Amino acid sequence: MKPTLAELTVGQDLGSRRIEVTRTDLVKYAGASGDFNPIHWNEAFATGVGLPGVIAHGMLTMGAAVQLVTDWAGDPAAVVDFQTRFSKPVPVADTTGTPDAGAVIEVSAAVGMLDADAGTARVDLTVVSGGQKVLMKAQAVVRLA
Repeated sequence: MKPTLAELTVGQDLGSRRIEVTRTDLVKYAGASGDFNPIHWNEAFATGVGLPGVIAHGMLTMGAAVQLVTDWAGDPAAVVDFQTRFSKPVPVADTTGTPDAGAVIEVSAAVGMLDADAGTARVDLTVVSGGQKVLMKAQAVVRLA
């Protein structure tokens, strides 16, 4: 059942999600997005430009985070705006040959604001990896019945 504006309150917890990311995921995302920047696949290059190692694509991180909102809303088209600031990279360790994820992104969502006139709710996301916020001011505006 899709949420309605009337059943929401500011501060209400909307859930959380743990997203595991591997270097294979980075390769798949690069193919889908066309972003083959070597910071997303070449350890020597990434460290050579001052990064802690290979990092996840910012848009991959952003898209993975907002998926929590689209699943909650029950309709991706209900998200009419999504904005964020990238604050820290998401290093993805090389775990080739192991079942481990190279990085974990933790996302939680809460109602930040309700606008009855517009029929929208602002959902505030907290996005953390390795104990650090990797997205700041991550906010989705969702149109609800």
